Amino acid sequence: MTITADTRTNADATDLVSALRRAGVSEVDDSALARGMYSADASLYRVVPQVVARPQHVDELHAAHEVSRELGVPLTMRGAGTSIAGNAVGEGIVLDTRDLKRIIEIDPEAQTARIEPGVVHADLQRAAAPHGLRFGPDPSTHSRCTIGGMIGNNACGSRALGYGRTADNIEAATVLFGNGETGNFDARSGKATGPTAEKLLQLAQNNLAHIRTHFGQFGRQVSGYSLEHLLPENRGRIERFMAGTEGTLGTILEATVDLVRDDPGRRLLVLGFPTVAEAADAVPHILEAGKGRLIACEGMDSRLVALVRGAGKRVPTLPKGESWLFVEVAGEDALDVLDRVKSASDAVGDRLIEDATEAAALWKIREDGAGLAGISLPTPAHSGWEDAAVPPEHLGNWMREFEGLMAEFGLQGYPYGHFGDGCIHCRIDFPFQHGDPSSTSVFREFMAASAERLAEYGGSLSGEHGDGRVRSELLPTMYGEDSIALFAQAKHICDPENLLNPGIITAPDDSGPVSHTENIKPVQPKQELPWPGLLMSHDAGDFGAAVHRCSGVGRCVAPKTNGVMCPSYLATRDEKDSTRGRGRILQEAMDGTLVKGLADPAVHEALDLCLACKGCASDCPAGVDMATYKAEALYQTYDRDAEGQPKRKLRPRSHYILGRLPFWAKLAAPLAPLANLTMKLPPVAGIAKWVAGIDQRRSVPTFANKTLRRSEKKAENATSSSTPDVWVWADSFTNHFFPGSGHGALEFLRSQGLNVQVIQKQGCCGLPWITTGQLDQAKERMEQAITTLEPYVTSGVPVIGLEPSCTATLRSDAVELSPREEAKTVADGVLTFAELVNRLVDEGKVELPDLSDIDVVAQPHCHQSSIIGWDVDQALLEMAGAKVTKVAGCCGLAGNFGVEKGHYEVSVAVAETHLLPAVREQAERDDSGRTKVVLADGMSCKVQLDDLADVQAMHLAELLASRSEGQG
Repeated sequence: MTITADTRTNADATDLVSALRRAGVSEVDDSALARGMYSADASLYRVVPQVVARPQHVDELHAAHEVSRELGVPLTMRGAGTSIAGNAVGEGIVLDTRDLKRIIEIDPEAQTARIEPGVVHADLQRAAAPHGLRFGPDPSTHSRCTIGGMIGNNACGSRALGYGRTADNIEAATVLFGNGETGNFDARSGKATGPTAEKLLQLAQNNLAHIRTHFGQFGRQVSGYSLEHLLPENRGRIERFMAGTEGTLGTILEATVDLVRDDPGRRLLVLGFPTVAEAADAVPHILEAGKGRLIACEGMDSRLVALVRGAGKRVPTLPKGESWLFVEVAGEDALDVLDRVKSASDAVGDRLIEDATEAAALWKIREDGAGLAGISLPTPAHSGWEDAAVPPEHLGNWMREFEGLMAEFGLQGYPYGHFGDGCIHCRIDFPFQHGDPSSTSVFREFMAASAERLAEYGGSLSGEHGDGRVRSELLPTMYGEDSIALFAQAKHICDPENLLNPGIITAPDDSGPVSHTENIKPVQPKQELPWPGLLMSHDAGDFGAAVHRCSGVGRCVAPKTNGVMCPSYLATRDEKDSTRGRGRILQEAMDGTLVKGLADPAVHEALDLCLACKGCASDCPAGVDMATYKAEALYQTYDRDAEGQPKRKLRPRSHYILGRLPFWAKLAAPLAPLANLTMKLPPVAGIAKWVAGIDQRRSVPTFANKTLRRSEKKAENATSSSTPDVWVWADSFTNHFFPGSGHGALEFLRSQGLNVQVIQKQGCCGLPWITTGQLDQAKERMEQAITTLEPYVTSGVPVIGLEPSCTATLRSDAVELSPREEAKTVADGVLTFAELVNRLVDEGKVELPDLSDIDVVAQPHCHQSSIIGWDVDQALLEMAGAKVTKVAGCCGLAGNFGVEKGHYEVSVAVAETHLLPAVREQAERDDSGRTKVVLADGMSCKVQLDDLADVQAMHLAELLASRSEGQG
């Protein structure tokens, strides 16, 4: 009997949790938080599980299967949860396999790797790289997808044209079938023994002619079960047959996969075409000209590229055209092959990408296709008809037919994908409406019509993502009754009780697969918050639309990253600490059935370890901005009721002290020396930390004995009759805590003969109030800062900010908190120190000092990396001759986060992901004759380095000033 989430009782959940724990499954969770996070993958569907478990050893997979059979509870396997077809959600038990991540063995001679199912693709690549090897298939989610998940979906990726599908790269597997039998299959030894294997091979033997003529007809025929692998001429490869079965027949306990020789000399040619269809027309000619030498032939639409440019990100120069093919070839004769390809393509433009950085940037845009496509249209674009495939010779005609179908149904979408394999991706704006079940009719009718037309081309409903909940019901359109009957027989052999991912692909009886219009995520009505706060420029103030930007593509759950997102997940590896996990819980809160609104404890547990670093605002392809969502959730919880009226719910102590730090700093300024002296007394410091909610292992912020504004007041009075060349904005952190940054800027610019003055009027951006959700007060301070700065910005004299978090707040939060036109003026007008110096260097007004003997390890502030960028800073340092190592990620302090009680361990763990190892490595390097400098412009980064590494970091301005004495 299937126990569904709708019919479960508390006793059911308790019994199931107890049974799993008794069986030896160590991490089992039936909380609303866990069930909410795992209720969705990257598809249209929401199915709330009874429990979520994270096996720590393969023995626990056996245990979970036993409990599933004993209690009759469905079991669904889940890797990174990036499944677009709804393959990784289910009622009952959901098993997250990401802790089963051992790379058991890499055999360089045999060119194989033996792995557990939770090994992340990118981790396997890193392990194979020292041997000059790689795993061939590479889906766009390669930074986080698991090999077990790739086997489940028979994933392919951009380079399957050269390296094959996942199925083509499996040599051996240990499989736990749904019937309880464990089978070991190894093509190298011919091992395929056991009752289940014998029955599967006999099934194929009984249907040889049918399987030979209906399966394996072209490379991307992935839908259904790939029965061709069971044929005798294919050596009865059960381990390869399991690829693409989506966890419906058995669970992979261990796999041995092929590795291929990596070729770092891959060459990329970009070809331009007037339309997507014309790009598709060229594919057969390109394949013929490449004669099996092509590694990749990928299609990209100009409208997706425009989204990247619109977000302010750099896109390498592309050739003429509105649609492009990225053609990749390796080998010594790669250029000759590409010349033949170019001649055969009839492209209207072409460009050979010589620079590896440019090539990587273009491939990144292609990888972000799903996330970009979801936000590419005026209304949300959804997965669904996501990755259908046709034999490549039919691709151009199919593309025209497909675009005609979208027009016929009044739909839009931007196709892209694996053109060389005939596989197309497309997110479509299906008109799902809140409270209107009939709104799924357009989706159902379009899916049926597309399936029928696709079948006429001999195509496959799925080209790599599997059938899942979205396509299983459509399989009879692609396959006849005999094929569907064979699927049911295979299911009955392997999973007779229909417990493994039931309803997907087939069933062992007449119940059939799930309907693709069931369990679609509820579309929320427009949900404007009582006071729109930071969401004024986010999705027109619709909080529901904002949090539903997260479609689950999961870049935030990559175990390693060179970006900023998501530092707490990198430290804990817990789904609740990822941008996606938080997004899921906020979506559930908006729905209100499982998680009861923004004040629900599950929301605050998910948001607790969000550092508000803004990393997701730049790194998430869907544009999720969790720092903003967190601020809104805190504001709605503590400051406003459902009608938008003020309420007085007691906040954490740290909100009143750390969340209002500039206010307290201003009060303490006249007595700063005494305050600092007092804080050196351990009993007093301990009490102060308790009152402020500061972890006792942290230092207490030290006030500047003399603020920047006060120290420069006399200098300004002496030059008040002259208009300065530069104004310096004394933000609260620079003014009260690190005036050395300001003095460095003044010294350097004055050494160049410039008249530089400090703005004496107070102007606090309100950042601590924003991050703690005190948005009423944040808005007041931001309005004051805008009023203060606007006349200086519009005077024509450059205005610079020195604390990157404050400058970034002006760039982003100012225009979200304030509707005034002056907010945009200030956001555009206040420069960073590096931006100003770069401009002055270009104008010949500033000469950079010689830094050729300096080895710099630089920690860009997370807000600067996310909102402003650090490219100008790096370019300046390198222009001056410095050797620069840029540290990725966040330092882990992030304003009040890292000093708050309860966050210390995570803050340190975040620092250990990138920053502290880089600093230690610099200190240990034997660079005789070179000066080692740790650069950190942000106050948080400076405090973290001082607390954890006893390192006094410099601001860029201080570094340049230290080398410019006597100039000017």
